[in-house]
Formats: sequence, structure tokens, C-alpha cells
Amino acid sequence: MLKNGNNHITRLVHTKRAKLVVIAHDVDPIELVLWLPSLCRKLEVPYCIVKSKSRLGTLVNKKTASVVALTEVRKEDQQRLDQMVALVKAAYNDNVSDMKKYGGGELGMKTQAVLRKREKALLRESGGVKAAKAKTT
Repeated sequence: MLKNGNNHITRLVHTKRAKLVVIAHDVDPIELVLWLPSLCRKLEVPYCIVKSKSRLGTLVNKKTASVVALTEVRKEDQQRLDQMVALVKAAYNDNVSDMKKYGGGELGMKTQAVLRKREKALLRESGGVKAAKAKTT
């Protein structure tokens, strides 16, 4: 059984009834499916990204489809699905290098200025404490 539609696929992923989620790479606007790989990783549902949404559309007898999910297969095809899921999980779900790291790890100018002020204040306080201890001894 193939299911399509963003809302329907999201519901299937949340209930973990989707056995394999297939996402098209040329969806416009991309924000429609941008969050789906993260959701699939979080809920441990295998997913993959394919070349064209028109290819997915032919599977569900439509012009285009941005997302398709497999929910059921025949018993004789279960072994082939398991092989495909193993390959997809290795390539997409378990691939740590594909996870995006957002930001360059550099602080903004305002944050840098605030941190410098805090460091100066800490140095003044610690210097004042050391000087007070030195006078008492």
C-alpha cells in the first residue's frame, strides 16, 4: 500500500505505521518537506530522497507527489522490503555526516562585547579579593 500527502504521511510516521518514507528532492517550496527527515530520524522510520516528484507521482497515479510512504507489502515481498530498508537506513537514517550543523560556531559582535565585559568584571572582583586577602595576612 502506497500513501501520499504531507499530512497523511506525517500522521503515519507519528503512529509508526509507515515502513518506508520516500521524499522527492525537487519540492517547491522546500519547506513543505524540510522537517520530514528529522522527524523520521527521531521516530526511527526509514526514509530516502529520490530524484523527482514526477516519479513519485507515477507510483500513486498522479502528476506529481512530494512524499510517498509504504505501509503494507505482500508477504512474498517482505524480504525485499527488509533489504531495501537496511540499505536506506545505512544511507540516510544512520548517516551522521548528513546531519546538518547550523551556524559556524562564532559569536556575534554584541555577544563578544558582553562576554569581554563579564571577564573584566570577574578579573576586577578576583583582583580585589586577592588584594584584600593580602592586606589581612
